[in-house]
Amino acid sequence: MVYNNTQMKTLHNPVLLSEVLANLAPQLGETYLDLTAGYAGHASRILAITQNYKSSCLVDRDINSINFLRAKYQDGEAPEIIHENFCGAAFSLYTCGRTFDLILADFGVSSPQLDNPERGFSFQTSGPLDMRMDSSKGETAGDLVNHGSLARLADILKNYGELSPNLSRKVALAIIKARPFEDTVSLAEAVAKILPRRGRIHPATRVFQALRIAVNDELGEIERTLPLLPDLLNPGGRVAIITFHSLEDRLVKNYFKDVSSDGEESKLEILTKHPITAGSLELGINPRARSAKLRVAKRV
Repeated sequence: MVYNNTQMKTLHNPVLLSEVLANLAPQLGETYLDLTAGYAGHASRILAITQNYKSSCLVDRDINSINFLRAKYQDGEAPEIIHENFCGAAFSLYTCGRTFDLILADFGVSSPQLDNPERGFSFQTSGPLDMRMDSSKGETAGDLVNHGSLARLADILKNYGELSPNLSRKVALAIIKARPFEDTVSLAEAVAKILPRRGRIHPATRVFQALRIAVNDELGEIERTLPLLPDLLNPGGRVAIITFHSLEDRLVKNYFKDVSSDGEESKLEILTKHPITAGSLELGINPRARSAKLRVAKRV
């Protein structure tokens, strides 16, 4: 599915945009690295302020996002656009000795990804069990649910879906008994027969979250990327990270705490004492921002 610029303004609302701008405080001439550029929701606003396109980098592992970015930035003042997962890109930039004044990582799934049934991220409409951020390689969610062992599926649901050990095993067993699955809706329906409903949240939500994290190695990517960030920042440079569930936020919170509590050896200074969340105005426009948390730190 291909979107033009006008459609993208409607389909993708960058979360916590005002808060990101206020806390990153971009200045004219500063260099910018966006490790999850997506459809340039944050990047376009930040680059409009810094006006430093040529020394900035936009990264994404999704070829649809990369194609959009390449179409958006075509002239001589375009930023460098890198088709890679954020960990691989961060490591490559680190080994090249690149540094930046501003770094942003938004670990959420974009609206175009969620709303495109072909990507398999959502069970609102039927689609293939894919869930890969980079759809050109790697194991799909269908591979996991249709061929994964009981032990592996139970571990994924427990560790990434935050289900209890007993419930994780129960759901994994139900998946194995009902497979093969060919689409998202059939998997969600099978899960709904086992898991209790929590208010308005569909019982399959945590299962789909767990599978997506496993397919894309999301937590591993974050764990490997965080230690690279201080060395990618210039002195006084700022890094902002947006997370969407407790597993991600815990990793960021603990890392920021660890590297800011070493006295004179500290690499970062935490600028957000508590995570920043969306206000009522944004939530009214973009309900998907309800779980977003922003943490910001500065290179000492």
